[in-house]
Amino acid sequence: MNIFDKFPYIVVEGPIGSGKSTLAKILADRFSVNFLSEKAEQNPFLPRFYEDMKRHALSTQLFFLFQRADQIQKIFQKDIFKESTVADFFLEKDPIFAKINLDDEEFKLYHQIFSHLQLKVPKPDLIIYIQTSIETLQNRIKERNIDYETNISSEYLEEVAESYSQFFHSYNHSPILILNNENLNILKDEHAIDLLVDRIIHIKSNREFFNPQLI
Repeated sequence: MNIFDKFPYIVVEGPIGSGKSTLAKILADRFSVNFLSEKAEQNPFLPRFYEDMKRHALSTQLFFLFQRADQIQKIFQKDIFKESTVADFFLEKDPIFAKINLDDEEFKLYHQIFSHLQLKVPKPDLIIYIQTSIETLQNRIKERNIDYETNISSEYLEEVAESYSQFFHSYNHSPILILNNENLNILKDEHAIDLLVDRIIHIKSNREFFNPQLI
């Protein structure tokens, strides 16, 4: 069964190093559907942000916000959501990073801009939230060996991961599959992808958990 017959618009989310982009791309390729990527590597402020977060937080955040606004506008022009789609970003969680990284005055400015843009996209038919330990996040960040990410502290990762956890455990506007990717690497093991697809097919409630075990 094609999971996109059941959930035409799927969002994969998770903190830095969780593998959300990799998993979203795997699903897009496997089922030949549209893939929407946040394209973080195109943000020119991101390397500077990880060197000096306080100084470059606002410029980094606003670039991402306007980048996503542009993507959404193009999406609506193409009417892409009439086709099966998987995305590696979720607009409604954008303020998570803003709240963490910006001071009070910057956050007020960000919130004003965010509200003024009135960005609206269809609610996902399913959100796959990848829950990963801080140690695993650190290991995967090290594995992908992106220079500017070497400056990410464990304290910052913990704050991001906790904020994600709070957000998605209280979010109830779309079905959520909370995926624990500790015991079986869903990103490298094709059998794990088969297990995930089967789990998605059998989703029956608005919030479910998937903790695949190594066999």
